[in-house]
Amino acid sequence: MSDSLLRQRAFMRFWYARLAGTAANQMLMVAVGWQMYDLTASAWDLGLVGLVQFLPSLALVLVAGHALDRYHRARILAACMAAQALVALVLMAGAAHGFASRALLLALSLAIGCAKAFQLPAQQSITPLLVSAPLLPRALAFASAGMQAAIIAGPAIGGFVYVAGATAVYASCAALFALAAALVLALRYEHAPAPAQRATLQTLLAGVQFVFQRRVVLGAISLDLFAVLLGGATALLPMFAKDILHTGPWGLGLLRAAPAVGALTMALALSRWPIRRRAGTVLLASVAVYGAATAGFALSQWLALSIATLAVSGAADMISVVIRQSLVQLETPEAMRGRVSAVNAVFIGASNQLGEFESGATAALLGPVGSVLLGGIGSIAIAVLWARWFPALARRNRLVEDGPPP
Repeated sequence: MSDSLLRQRAFMRFWYARLAGTAANQMLMVAVGWQMYDLTASAWDLGLVGLVQFLPSLALVLVAGHALDRYHRARILAACMAAQALVALVLMAGAAHGFASRALLLALSLAIGCAKAFQLPAQQSITPLLVSAPLLPRALAFASAGMQAAIIAGPAIGGFVYVAGATAVYASCAALFALAAALVLALRYEHAPAPAQRATLQTLLAGVQFVFQRRVVLGAISLDLFAVLLGGATALLPMFAKDILHTGPWGLGLLRAAPAVGALTMALALSRWPIRRRAGTVLLASVAVYGAATAGFALSQWLALSIATLAVSGAADMISVVIRQSLVQLETPEAMRGRVSAVNAVFIGASNQLGEFESGATAALLGPVGSVLLGGIGSIAIAVLWARWFPALARRNRLVEDGPPP
C-alpha cells in the first residue's frame, strides 16, 4: 500500500473505526441468525430479519441524504454506532435473563436498520473528504480490505464465542461499537455545511434525480441491486450449515467468513494494482463469475468445497464493489454526495437485506439448494442484460475519465 495513503491520518482513524464497527455488525448477525433459527427453525424468519433491516433504509432515504449534506457526517455516523451498541446491550440482557424471543429479535433488527439507514451513506460520503480524488479508488480498495478482514474475523470469532453463549457475543459487539463511535468522534476533516435551506420535495429528491440522469451511475448501482438480490446466500447459511453440511456454529462462522477471505485477497490486490483499463467489461465479468460461484455453492455438499466457492464469490464481488463505488463517488459533486450516497445505500441494502428476505422466501418454496442455485443463474443473466441495457457502462474504460466533478 502506498505510503501516501497510509500517511492520511484522518483516513486511517476512519479505517480503524469501520474495522471495529464492521466486526461488531458481523458478530451480531451471526448471533441473531443462529438464535433466531434456534428459536423458530424457520427459513421465513431468517429472511424476515433481513427484510426488517432493509425497510427503514427505504423509508428514511430522503431524510438521511438531506441530513448528511446539511450536517456533520462524522457525528451522525458516531450516533449510529452508539445506537447499535445499545441494541447489543439489550440483546445481551435478553439472552442473559431469558426474555429473548422472535418478536424481540425482529424489533431490534428494525432498530439496527434505522441506524444503518444513516450509517451506510455516511460512511460512503465521508471517504472522499479524507483523501484526494486520485487516491480515492485505492482508498476505497484499502477500506474494503479492512472491512473484509473484519468480516473474516467477525463471523469466525462470533461463531466460536457463541459456544459460550449469545450473551458473550452481544457483550463483545457492544464494546466494539462503542470503540467505533469514539474513533469517529475524534475524526477531523474540513466541513463546510451547506447553506441553510428549507427541506422541500425538490431538495429531498435531488439525489434520486441525479442517479436517474446519469446512466453510468444508475447502471452501476442497479447492477449490484439485482445481482446480489438474486445471488445472495448469506441468510440461508444457518440452514446449509445445520441441515446440508451438518456442522455447528463454528462451521457457520467459517462459511460466513469465506466470502470475505476471497474479498480481502482481491481488495489487497486492487489497492496495489488498481483497475486502469476496461473497467466496464471487468465489472460485468465479475458479476457473472459471482453468479457462477454462487451456483457452485448451492450444489456443494462438502464443507471445504462450499468454503472455496464462497471465497470465489467474495473475490468477484470485491472487484464489482471497488469499480462501482469509485464510479459513483467520482461522478458525484461534493454537494450531492450525501443524497446520492443515501440512494446508493438503499440499493445496497436492497441487495443485501432484501436479498436475505428473497432467499428465505424462495427457500420456503424451493428449499435452500433450489433458492441459491436459481439466484446464481439469475446473477449471470443480469450481467448479460446490463451489458445490453447500459452500453455506456459496458464501454467504460477508465474510472477517472475527465477528472473529479466540481
